[in-house]
Amino acid sequence: MSDALQPLAEKLRPKNFDEIIGHEKIFSKTGSLQRIIKKKPLSSFILWGPAGCGKTTIAKTVSEQFCTENFELSAVLSGVKDLRIIFEKAKQNFSEGRQTILFIDEIHRFNKAQQDSFLPHIEKGVITLIGATTENPSFSIISPLLSRCQVIKLEKLCKKDLNLIKLKAEKFLGFDLPITKAACEILFEMVDGDARYFLNLLEEIFFLDNGHKKIEPKDLKKLFNIKFAEYDKNNDQHFNLISALHKSLRASDTDASLYWLARMISSGEDPNYILRRLLRFSIEDIGLSEPNAVQLSIASWQAYERLGSPEGELSIAQLVIYLATCPKSNTSYKAWNEVLKFNNNNPYGVPPLSLLNAPTNLMKELDYGKGYIYDHEVENSFSGQNCFPENIKRVKFYTPIERGYEREIKKRLQWWDKLRSKNEK
Repeated sequence: MSDALQPLAEKLRPKNFDEIIGHEKIFSKTGSLQRIIKKKPLSSFILWGPAGCGKTTIAKTVSEQFCTENFELSAVLSGVKDLRIIFEKAKQNFSEGRQTILFIDEIHRFNKAQQDSFLPHIEKGVITLIGATTENPSFSIISPLLSRCQVIKLEKLCKKDLNLIKLKAEKFLGFDLPITKAACEILFEMVDGDARYFLNLLEEIFFLDNGHKKIEPKDLKKLFNIKFAEYDKNNDQHFNLISALHKSLRASDTDASLYWLARMISSGEDPNYILRRLLRFSIEDIGLSEPNAVQLSIASWQAYERLGSPEGELSIAQLVIYLATCPKSNTSYKAWNEVLKFNNNNPYGVPPLSLLNAPTNLMKELDYGKGYIYDHEVENSFSGQNCFPENIKRVKFYTPIERGYEREIKKRLQWWDKLRSKNEK
């Protein structure tokens, strides 16, 4: 390919480690990548990071440091047939004592069967796999393959890194790009750490016929469409933002909760998914400290279903404000988990005979229902009778807190405990 046809991002792709910008942590003497490349032979690893952070560049640079035969495939365009050809060549190299490195871009696109095909070849040392993925390997890569590869997490490039890339581009082009510092700051925000996207924008500015006039912030809207981060239900960003929203609500940080909600809505998240998680939050993290939280969550969901977007989004925002300002309690959640654990350890408890119905004479003769006390017919409508299995000692699973409505529940339970203790005496 003629160099003239290559985009600026490809022309400036680093050829060695010294030219790579950013990722100082993994390249340090004790960094994860340094430890890998010092080993002979090279061991398999997977690079996980956002688009344009340098995964392909790092993979190619590592491959070129070793005197091996290197192959590169894109999981989007390749299949089992391509892999078989490479595996056969790798076997021949292995028999001759040579290492084969296979770089797979977008490795998460391979299905389970395709990922399975790597296992015996990595296990025997026939191939060394370098994978690159934008998605969390915990969800997109099968466990047996993950156990054979080290995962290296790459962060998105910061403003300092992007500015160094800009200086490198200007040096390559031979002049300073016609853009003000303020406009460049906006570009940094727009690309969100994506070096490839940043260089594409700089290339457009390079070819722009602007009469030597510098580009101001107001000019950017006319020139470029703002890039939104990739966001779908399988994307790591999807889980990160809902986690941030949930934890901000739990921390009663109303403003942060609204911010994360806006991030999700503007990124195209399904509002019904958000509302489902808010309903879950009202049960798990508010519970009986404010029983109305569940009802209001359902009402807000119904309001959104009737109004749709964008009008219905206000009902979601109001719900977020309400949930963030509610008293918090996870006592119901903890009690349920405790009782499930207890039930697993004590699965054979038999109900006391007094609690069993006796619809037949035989069952009455066997003392079904004998000794049962009808609570409405005793003082305070509380008999204090034992409802646990006779072979299991009473256990307290639910302990209310001194917040919200649970304060009243706590008083009631303490009163009943007092009455029960009197009856036992």
